[in-house]
Amino acid sequence: MKISSKGEYALRALIVMGTKHPQLIQTKDISLETLVPANYLEQILLLLKSLGYVKSKRGSNGGYTLKSEPAMICIGDVIRDIEGPLAPMNCVSVTAYEYCPLEDKGCLLKPLWQLIRDVVADCLDHITLEDLLLGKLPSQPRKNP
Repeated sequence: MKISSKGEYALRALIVMGTKHPQLIQTKDISLETLVPANYLEQILLLLKSLGYVKSKRGSNGGYTLKSEPAMICIGDVIRDIEGPLAPMNCVSVTAYEYCPLEDKGCLLKPLWQLIRDVVADCLDHITLEDLLLGKLPSQPRKNP
């Protein structure tokens, strides 16, 4: 899993909207705060809108705002919706699994890829936009049972 600029910029935009929630913010102001070019940001905001994370209002007093409270926006969901599966390899993906012939031979790497997938998913699935806004990130990875 690699986070593209689109994924990072989407998170930046959500953070800006989260700091001003429920106030409407114009694209140009989000662009200034996130350092994302306004034309590219507009595409990302439209994607976030279609995914149900933000809503918009047209007009001179319009702009974008979060559709729900920051505590209800899971970072794992945002990343999956924008970037796709969190698995480092398709042979361990929960949502985009692809068969690998080495599975039949007892691939010794598959458990490593599964562990990486699980640790990344567990981390991202337990962090909300509110956690980011409050700086409440875990200092240590969660321990698997």
